Amino acid sequence: MFDIFNNTNKDIEEIDVLRKYLKYATKELKIEKGIFNIIFVSNEEIHEINKNYRNTDRVTDVISFALEDNEDVVYKDFRLLGDIYIAIDVAYDQALEYNHSREREVCFLATHGILHLLGYDHMNKEEEKIMFSKQDKLLDGFGITR
Repeated sequence: MFDIFNNTNKDIEEIDVLRKYLKYATKELKIEKGIFNIIFVSNEEIHEINKNYRNTDRVTDVISFALEDNEDVVYKDFRLLGDIYIAIDVAYDQALEYNHSREREVCFLATHGILHLLGYDHMNKEEEKIMFSKQDKLLDGFGITR
């Protein structure tokens, strides 16, 4: 189960497609009884989050806060996965830069965030290959191609 929040003053047209995509992706990833949030934010807000929680003083595209990283907190009947913050203006700029749709970029960033919540990372080449392959498979499987 997931919720999508728009903390910006923008009308984000991609939310309907994202909602359908997330239903597909959570099924493919076998996320049963998992709870997470997608929160769209401004560049200023993601900059502040990045600075305060990651000690990185810059804007970024997506930040995930994985709650299952805390092994002291275990829920019996569900998984509380965490929150994914997406800077919508950065997403739109990257869609232009990479020459693909805004829809693809928003779904890509959400996928990237979900995989981080599930413990995937890209700190080395081997991890990157696994994570990025899974991202591509999910997006392609739903028909969101480059």
